[in-house]
Amino acid sequence: MKNKSFQKHEVAEYERKRYRGLDQRLVHKRERKILESIFKEIQGDSLQVLDIPCGYGRFSQLCLKHGFSLVNSDISFHMVQRAVNRKRFNMEASVCGFVCDAKQGIPVKTEIIPVVLSMRFFHHLHEADDRLFILKEFYRVSLKWVVLSYYKSHALHRLQRKLRKAVKKAKTRIKMISRKEFHREITESGFEVVKEYSLFPGLHAQHIVLLRKVKSESETRL
Repeated sequence: MKNKSFQKHEVAEYERKRYRGLDQRLVHKRERKILESIFKEIQGDSLQVLDIPCGYGRFSQLCLKHGFSLVNSDISFHMVQRAVNRKRFNMEASVCGFVCDAKQGIPVKTEIIPVVLSMRFFHHLHEADDRLFILKEFYRVSLKWVVLSYYKSHALHRLQRKLRKAVKKAKTRIKMISRKEFHREITESGFEVVKEYSLFPGLHAQHIVLLRKVKSESETRL
């Protein structure tokens, strides 16, 4: 999938339409419920979240609700602008943002972000090298936690995608990988899986995982 930098007039239209359908509203509700569980588990020792790519800030309110300060990042300036708009939040929001293409690297210092949140990004990375690069960047900038979603290879969902593509001529290409392949890439990039949640077991391929950095022996001695 080519990187897409949304223009200003496209952001409002995307936000209005993206989760309007019943199926997508259910997906959104389930994603929030899973993130609620994860945030409750890690909020005691984590004060800041980097949401990358943030889109229009779909999870901004949720992050702020749990007491996190929030850094939003996206390839689109107008998406970031929307995501950091404090008028959307009924609270004193600690929100900032920056523009970047994560596939080219994240322009922040090493080990400075307690939690990296990356929803609905990993399944757009079709090459293993791209996924590993992103994961290693997450490892570099994070202090401890990464929360991300991926699409686990699943026969039923593959069939659903084929039918949807045939009927609607869908242009979006989703990369599904096996659980074994995903865990191999996670281990290679320096993380361990703490918890893994299936969005809708047996019905939907999306999984959300909580990752923790694994320190090497040399890093521990330092």
